[in-house]
Amino acid sequence: MARFAAHAAPVEVVRGAGRAALLLQKTRRQLLEELREPDSAAGLARKLRLPRQRLNYHLRALEREGLVELVEERRKGNCVERIVRATARSYVISPEVLGAIGAGADIGHAVDRHSAGYLMTAAAGALHAVGTLHERATREGKRLATLTIDADIRFANAESRAAFAEELANTLAALVAKYHDDRTPAGRRFRLLAAIHPALDPQTRKP
Repeated sequence: MARFAAHAAPVEVVRGAGRAALLLQKTRRQLLEELREPDSAAGLARKLRLPRQRLNYHLRALEREGLVELVEERRKGNCVERIVRATARSYVISPEVLGAIGAGADIGHAVDRHSAGYLMTAAAGALHAVGTLHERATREGKRLATLTIDADIRFANAESRAAFAEELANTLAALVAKYHDDRTPAGRRFRLLAAIHPALDPQTRKP
């Protein structure tokens, strides 16, 4: 018995158009959902009630694009059973797949910082940047330096929300002014994105 892949990643940013197209096909999405846990083609065929030949076709396409990886090989009599797994628990498609029309491609035109459009453009830009940097860090065997602060806040009214937003903006501006350094040669630039938006219901994922 031979073993290959380590643990799957929690999330993977899909950056190529070919890889993104695979995620839009129903059967391949079902396979990736099932392959959050390792399984064989025979096991998947039984679960999804699909012909083995058709299932193998989709599996090969996913494996060729690096969305499915080999975990181990098990010998059964004269045959070798391949155990495979999705490379990540979940996937996010990077806006760069859409090229120049993808959100985040040109944030300079989104000038209203209070608009939903500006927030979506900035978030898309962050997704593209972090996905690119994470891929590079993974190739080099390094850990990407990031910080995420995620919190739910229930405001009593619009006035308290506006006061919070103003105080947050002033506090962040003071911190940026305090720590920003243009002079140190070895310094490295980081991007800070702070956003406030209405929350979805945690159960229904609806407003």
